[in-house]
Amino acid sequence: MLCSGFLHSIWNLYTKKSMNKKVFLWYCQLVAVIALLPWAIIEWDNASINATGWWIILASTVLHGLYTLLLAAAYSAGDLSQVYPIMRGTSPLLVPLIGVTMLDESLSIYGWLGVATIVAGILSLSDIKLLRRREIATGSWKAPLLALAVGVCIASYIVVDKMALAYAPPVLLNEITTIGNLIALTWGALASGGMKQELVKNGRTMLVSGIIAPGGYLLFLFALSLGPVAQLAPMREIGTVFGSVMGIMILREKQGARRIASSLLITAGVITLGFS
Repeated sequence: MLCSGFLHSIWNLYTKKSMNKKVFLWYCQLVAVIALLPWAIIEWDNASINATGWWIILASTVLHGLYTLLLAAAYSAGDLSQVYPIMRGTSPLLVPLIGVTMLDESLSIYGWLGVATIVAGILSLSDIKLLRRREIATGSWKAPLLALAVGVCIASYIVVDKMALAYAPPVLLNEITTIGNLIALTWGALASGGMKQELVKNGRTMLVSGIIAPGGYLLFLFALSLGPVAQLAPMREIGTVFGSVMGIMILREKQGARRIASSLLITAGVITLGFS
């Protein structure tokens, strides 16, 4: 889970710094599909996908594709400090609720305390009060609503992927959903007219992101196959801690003391979940 969160923070940082988000993500998905294809073919014999399994995998593919589209739109519509805490704070709150109510999982009181601590830490990373005043003043709720939609998509595909693992191994599931991401982004990327410019500007980072993005989620899928989603999904938000550290050290973002304190809060929540 630590490795998965770390890899997630790296490719997310690259995506935020890109020029055209849809084009950047499209190239990343293309690299990922090519890189994982040989392994996915080998794992095909280990799959036991019946009609129900295919419907679940199809639902996962649609959710992943919708997530990539909404992610690009959210980053284009709002500031990072505005949308990121909403996106990352929604999932660790919803997934445990869904896991407990729909998948017959359970969390102890310490588990719920860990979840609440993680969500509080993520929300404290943003100037949420200032952002709220700004949104009220302008009357624009597009960016927060897009960010909330992204968070709901994350929570949804995590739960569906947990169910899909009963029919397909992690590598094959990751390959199929990545193909879905590529298809979902194709029209917007090609119509943007920025394919060549983005490739010239960020070719190397797209290559790296195309490897570590599916690699990070693949680690998460392997973890999901070993434990309850209600506990593991919130722990993945340790990536927010890595992202905050990189923001302070690499991007020279301000309010370092508050970000470090918030990161410690998230870390404490992850540790609490680990012992629940």
